Amino acid sequence: MNAFRRLLLLGIVASNSTMSSLQATELLWGDTHVHTSYSFDAFLNGNLSADPEAAFRYAKGLPVIHPYNRTRVRIGTPLDFLVIADHAEFYGGIRDIYNEGVQDPDPNVLESIVYWWRTKEVRDAIDEGNGPQFFANLLPVEADPVVAAKNWGELVASRTPPGAGVSASNAWKRLRTFVDAYNDPGKFTTFLGWEWSSIPGGANLHRVVISDADGAAGGRFMPLSSAESAYPEDLWAWLEKTSRETGVRFVAIPHNSNISKGQMFSDTTLRGEAIDADYARMRRKWEPVVEITQTKGDSETHPSLSPDDPFADFELYPWYIQQNRTTDYDPQPGDYVRSALKRGLAFERTLRENPFKLGVIGSTDTHTGLSSAEEPNFWGKMAYDSIPENKQGRVLALGPTGWTMQAGGLAAVWAAENTRSAILDAFERREVYATTGPRIRLRFFGGFEFSEADVDVQDISEPGYTRGVPMGGDLPAAKEGQAPGFLVSVLKDPKSANLDRIQVVKGWVDTNGTTYEKVYDVAWSDGREVDSNGDPALVGDTVDRKSATWTDDIGAAQLSAFWQDPDFDAAQAAFYYVRTLEIPTPRHSLYDAIALGLEEATEGPSVIQERAYSSAIWYTP
Repeated sequence: MNAFRRLLLLGIVASNSTMSSLQATELLWGDTHVHTSYSFDAFLNGNLSADPEAAFRYAKGLPVIHPYNRTRVRIGTPLDFLVIADHAEFYGGIRDIYNEGVQDPDPNVLESIVYWWRTKEVRDAIDEGNGPQFFANLLPVEADPVVAAKNWGELVASRTPPGAGVSASNAWKRLRTFVDAYNDPGKFTTFLGWEWSSIPGGANLHRVVISDADGAAGGRFMPLSSAESAYPEDLWAWLEKTSRETGVRFVAIPHNSNISKGQMFSDTTLRGEAIDADYARMRRKWEPVVEITQTKGDSETHPSLSPDDPFADFELYPWYIQQNRTTDYDPQPGDYVRSALKRGLAFERTLRENPFKLGVIGSTDTHTGLSSAEEPNFWGKMAYDSIPENKQGRVLALGPTGWTMQAGGLAAVWAAENTRSAILDAFERREVYATTGPRIRLRFFGGFEFSEADVDVQDISEPGYTRGVPMGGDLPAAKEGQAPGFLVSVLKDPKSANLDRIQVVKGWVDTNGTTYEKVYDVAWSDGREVDSNGDPALVGDTVDRKSATWTDDIGAAQLSAFWQDPDFDAAQAAFYYVRTLEIPTPRHSLYDAIALGLEEATEGPSVIQERAYSSAIWYTP
């Protein structure tokens, strides 16, 4: 190996202008969305004991006690990094109320009487097993999100018992201690984070906020909650101000856009105003990635929005987080990531700025403190639904059951090293991707100088970085007669199933501002026959429904491809991302059903085709 090539492999040399970043050689797996007993909803739903320390220990591979069923549990494969993302709203408060007891009120002080009554209500509800119903009564009432947002802060404040500030300060201090204690650069990275949980009128606009702060730097600020404002723009302004004052880096990650009532990626702001270039720049700066898949469903797309996509019906979640349900679930373009990417192209034509230039990750949103994205080792969304009998029942008010929840997902990061700084660098340049749980190894590069021969090299990252851009990057302008080519390589998770296929999803906008999408099958296993459109037949299904087992007699351990866009128009802006599917495997609901002696799961499918989504690569004329 010559010296120049060694430098390339070490990520030291950037050899030409098309390379968007130094070579990222380390694939890291993490979860950016874990709730512990410090979250009010987690505590009310049975997590009375799994705090941030337990969450870090579980993620590192140590045995811990499950907070509800009290068994010894352990992750199948440890993570490389973890973000504790407890709700900033009444942060640590329910835990303090329950653990510190109810003091006798001062009969002469109204605030003391109110606090006594509210704390007694909380403790009685938990002790009597009515915590989930108490939580349901705290949910917002269905309403127009734009109207409800105006009074959201007052609503949150009215439902927050006195003393919340002290509870939050104490909980934040404890988290900072755990973050320092469990951070091990190069081996395991801990992040100081929280969740900003705006949900006006039942429209989910939640963001997980992560930072590079250690315990000391985290002492210079307190997490911003939606009680201060329901508007995302105010969160970004706070991040801007706090970062400038403290030197701390932040990234905000939207999640569960699928239940945002069209608001997450709306073509207007939550204030009902037109999106302008300043809004687009601010959003793009603070929200470089989105959580595309998690326990409360998949947010890639929906069959009603992508009717020509036969795989658009994956892990659908048709329930809003609200008390009353007078209207049915209504999927809208503002709810799904693929539609947002298309809408971003349209905005860029008029604003010269794209507010929705988003990379993608997955995470769990677990409220058990346990990052359990593995189907046979899934410990539920809430601690209460950790056992099969309870998982058949309703969770999250009158919405889904534990079986209709998904066991997923994970965040995959291509980084220079396992440190806070390097991981945040990867988020900011969008060199990240999502899986629904399995650790599928995915590389994706775009450029104008690739050929079929580049697929045959041992590592496509060498031609990928030196003659193209990685996922999350921007292609240079096309020369006359050129069409972009893409290199993709996918390797199965050794502990999971073989691969079914690789697809490239393209979105584009024409000169009139109309957007389009198309899914291309570019590689598939088993030499299957293709139809008149060039699409391969379904891969088959080896899952034994009586034993929850499968075989790898079908599928492939590795798939790779060089693909060139056959419909490229150099005058049209476009994006391209990879979606790769596994062969069918048993879903957690099937494992439970068999354990209960049932023929099949009474709700939710029995099998799942796990998948991975890359961040996109963009072309701009």
